[in-house]
Amino acid sequence: MAASLLAREVSDLCLGKPALRSLSVSATVGDALTTLKRSRDNYISFWNCNHGHFSEVDKVDAVAALDDCRCVGKVCVADIIGFLCKEENLSNPGIALQAPVSVLIPKTGDFVRHLESNASLVEAMDLILEGVQNIVIPMEIGGKNSRKKLLQNNLSKSTFHNGRQYCWLTQEDMVRYVVNSISLFSSAAVNPINSLDVINVQDIPAVHYDDPASSALPLLAKCLEMQTSVAIIDGDGKLIGEISPYTLNSCDEDVAAAIATLSAGELMAYIDFGGPPEDLIQLVKERLQERKLVKALELMEDDSGNSSVSSSCSSSSDDEFGVGRSVVKSVGYSARSVKRSEAIVCHPWSSLVAVMIQALAHRMNYVWVVEEDRTLFGIVTFAGMMKIFRETIEDHDLGKALKKSPT
Repeated sequence: MAASLLAREVSDLCLGKPALRSLSVSATVGDALTTLKRSRDNYISFWNCNHGHFSEVDKVDAVAALDDCRCVGKVCVADIIGFLCKEENLSNPGIALQAPVSVLIPKTGDFVRHLESNASLVEAMDLILEGVQNIVIPMEIGGKNSRKKLLQNNLSKSTFHNGRQYCWLTQEDMVRYVVNSISLFSSAAVNPINSLDVINVQDIPAVHYDDPASSALPLLAKCLEMQTSVAIIDGDGKLIGEISPYTLNSCDEDVAAAIATLSAGELMAYIDFGGPPEDLIQLVKERLQERKLVKALELMEDDSGNSSVSSSCSSSSDDEFGVGRSVVKSVGYSARSVKRSEAIVCHPWSSLVAVMIQALAHRMNYVWVVEEDRTLFGIVTFAGMMKIFRETIEDHDLGKALKKSPT
């Protein structure tokens, strides 16, 4: 029965999902920022072809080229903010935004992988466990005029070629699908997570409350790839909050100035629900003046004069990839409180199914694991959870039956 579940085609998990919006890798960082601001998307995908209008002469060659078009990465506002935080870019943000978007796409690792819509769920899980962070699935739209439609559409706004549109298959999609049939895995799901080797207790992304927020930038870059956040701890190692890429995705680019000038604890207050306090805004401006970062200061002044693009972060709980958290809450609190910035936590003795449901309820790919006194113990991710279910399949000798023959 578990075999039947995990042999399900991944297209079943993508029903009703929105098609990807895309830009070419020839676009600039500024193009990506403008597109993200004008849409409700948290991420924009980038492809190694030009999804744009073609002249009559170029149409034949354009269609042939698009047949081999592949997604090579995705970018969010947090990526752009991290890029602007670099000293040379803070000195002149305007020039930095003219850089090619390829500077934001990881050069190493298997960041994006295409998978056919008839692939099995277990194949998708195996890709995640191999280290793939993003899976692209084609959405069949068919029709004999699909190629003609390709050239008639504004393809800078949607990914549509070779008769198909595309969507992301996320780790959340896979875990949600499994949890709906959790009874099939009850032997593992009811066990405490500290008995399942599912807690990552090494290389935990964490900085001290008083550390410069800029010290978290290398960790944030890694967290963007791994879809987690940077923990903020006190002198006793207790979790007091986090700097979340998901929160930064709802912020304006001038937050780069705050990251460059504030401590990690101050940054949590700056990006918390409701927007930054006036005293912190003033503090950032003073420190920018001290460092003679005139262009970054002008960026803040420009944004503060525009009420529609203020130096604040959205608190919407409806975003596809969740919202950031900055105040620790225990297991079992009301979901209504999610509109505040909160770090989602569980305990080592929490059951796997409880942690799964908790993460899914908050649209997060991870849950922090803390001791009873809130000392940070580790982190549990969706990838770690999927490993448990994949091992359960192997234990029942279902792996061979689920694997497809080489083509």
